[in-house]
Amino acid sequence: MATANDVRKGMAIKYGGEVCVVLETQHRTPGNLRAFVQATIRNIKTGKSSAVRFASTEQIEVVSLTRRKLEFSYKDNSGYTFMDPGSYESVTLHPELVGNGKDYLVEGSVCEVLFNEEVPVQIDPPPSVDLKVLESPEGVRGDTASNVQKPALLETGITVNVPLFIKEGEVIKIDTRTGQYMGRA
Repeated sequence: MATANDVRKGMAIKYGGEVCVVLETQHRTPGNLRAFVQATIRNIKTGKSSAVRFASTEQIEVVSLTRRKLEFSYKDNSGYTFMDPGSYESVTLHPELVGNGKDYLVEGSVCEVLFNEEVPVQIDPPPSVDLKVLESPEGVRGDTASNVQKPALLETGITVNVPLFIKEGEVIKIDTRTGQYMGRA
């Protein structure tokens, strides 16, 4: 058992008899009131997220999760297939579980997947990925008075704003947490 102050992002807890993954936490101390922890949690079975509030000294049951690094192989109608590089065992994840991480998955990219009793519950893409630019309009000459950017379509299908000097065919680095351009790869 742990107190609500010990709860961190990525932990699994029991809430309402169900196992939930903590997506976000904030410790709050409003004026004359007692401190509390505001958390956003996602139920593993239903996939629904909710905001909950715990008293800072409230006892919370922490559930152990295992983390495994899996390599993305391919996507098909059944979902996203990952392979364990050590055992060559493949795991197929539903698109709802992959979420926004799908925008950064290219063949061979390594992701961290959280498992609860051998059931995948959450995927964490790497902090940054290298993606190839498929389409990007030419920059207009003389348009460099300030930090001007243009849209670029990447190989995974997402569009990101990049500086004018980026051309089609180049490989760029993207921050997976914000979805923004970081630099050339």
